[in-house]
Amino acid sequence: MPAALSEWSLRSLPGKRNTEYSLASRAGQACVLAQAAHSVSLWKRSLEVEPAQLERLQFDWWIQALEPRASVTDPLTDDAPARLLLGFAGDESKLSMRNRMQFELAHALTGEMPPYATLMYVWDAKAEPETVVISARSDRIRKIVVGSGMGGKGVWHRHLRDVRADYEKAFGEPAGKLVSMAMMTDGDNTASRTSACYGNILLLDAEGRALDGSLEL
Repeated sequence: MPAALSEWSLRSLPGKRNTEYSLASRAGQACVLAQAAHSVSLWKRSLEVEPAQLERLQFDWWIQALEPRASVTDPLTDDAPARLLLGFAGDESKLSMRNRMQFELAHALTGEMPPYATLMYVWDAKAEPETVVISARSDRIRKIVVGSGMGGKGVWHRHLRDVRADYEKAFGEPAGKLVSMAMMTDGDNTASRTSACYGNILLLDAEGRALDGSLEL
């Protein structure tokens, strides 16, 4: 495994088949190929990035195959060919009792406590870019659509985001420390096959330099 991926590992979800993650190349760019077949899992790493350090996030996706029925706006068809999940620390005393019970259940099932908040960037088959979706599963997960449509397949897409602004837009409060990052490609809800390649994921400071924890393939 390349040194760039040494801190990343597969995270399975209870009762779900795993999406397959492997090294590949598209148009001369090395990437992590995610192939879902009625499946869902994460390719994840831990981080320790203070809010003031992170100025921008730049990431590249190659959408290879997607299910036209899928949309993160509908809990019944909530699948996506590409997602980038950012986990943030925060003041857990602010969590509702429902949230705390959800976190304890997730901890019991997976052995890992969820982050205080998860901001998810997604490619959607239908929803308009910049749509913000609160997850039906937990209001501590909020999604921003950064690309959409069936016509985006087969080329590299580069996204540059202001993470702190996106977090405040989604959650209505300042972001805490960035503690995790994960790729996720899924087809479990629509019982479909979908795939994408994930290229470089760069956490950039105010001078445009890549911070520790960036993925450079």
